[in-house]
Amino acid sequence: MDWLERAAKLRQWTRSGARAPHKPLLFLYALGRFQQDADDELRYSAVEEDLRRLLAEYGPPHRTTPAYPFHHLVSDGVWEVRTDHGPGSPGTGIRELRAAGAAGRLAPELRAALRREPSLLGRMARILLDLHFPPSLHGELCDSVGLEPEPAEGERLSTTRRQRDRRMRELVLTAYEYRCAFCGYDGRIGSLSVGLEAAHVRWWAYDGPDEVDNGLCLCSLHHKLFDKGVLGIGDSNRILVSQRFTGHSAAAREHVTALSGRTLIGPQPGVRPVAAAHRSWHTSQVFHGAPRPAG
Repeated sequence: MDWLERAAKLRQWTRSGARAPHKPLLFLYALGRFQQDADDELRYSAVEEDLRRLLAEYGPPHRTTPAYPFHHLVSDGVWEVRTDHGPGSPGTGIRELRAAGAAGRLAPELRAALRREPSLLGRMARILLDLHFPPSLHGELCDSVGLEPEPAEGERLSTTRRQRDRRMRELVLTAYEYRCAFCGYDGRIGSLSVGLEAAHVRWWAYDGPDEVDNGLCLCSLHHKLFDKGVLGIGDSNRILVSQRFTGHSAAAREHVTALSGRTLIGPQPGVRPVAAAHRSWHTSQVFHGAPRPAG
């Protein structure tokens, strides 16, 4: 049984590029718990809040429930659920899962494979991260679920379908003249830029192309905030700031809330700006809530 293949081919609800990372998040959480205690069983009532927080932070902007992946991940052959009455899940109802004492853990065959080959866990985690989340979130997501994955240079699976274009960073930074499109930061050490990154607007994990009109040159801070849905891009390339963001310091006001309504810096003349389709995807799938008023 190819467990890497199974990790890469989780069955998920998909429609028009909508994000549905519910199963990958539960799977990563279960791998993290296995890494800490291989015999641990995850009682739904005990882990519900952990899973809810993960979905709120790394899932789609709309509200969702951890009961859905807790029940449905069984169909992928990597997870099992038992209740106080025996094997099997009572369904996707929150009350039913709580009342039945539902508990889940990795499937027995997978647990045995992970015991025989400990490095398999890190490779599976790396596939889940690569296929469902942007690189800027990998480290903190691993911290959130208590995972220590294999290094990025480790084994990759052909089912990741495509390779990233290594030229993307240079093309995007050149298009924006090595300045953050949100704040204008353009720091260098000698002749080398520092703290600037090429951000995908539509995430690569969700078929975002490695093309300039799907990229932004952003400083490290604004890249993270963009991928977390704090910042977005509206009509006429105006910067959106989520109403859900709060920050009372002068730094938070200057570097985040004051950006609301400003026009993006760049790209330089002759370069295509962010495509409307990619901008729209980010607004619907990543940006959190309604934007603050301009100014």
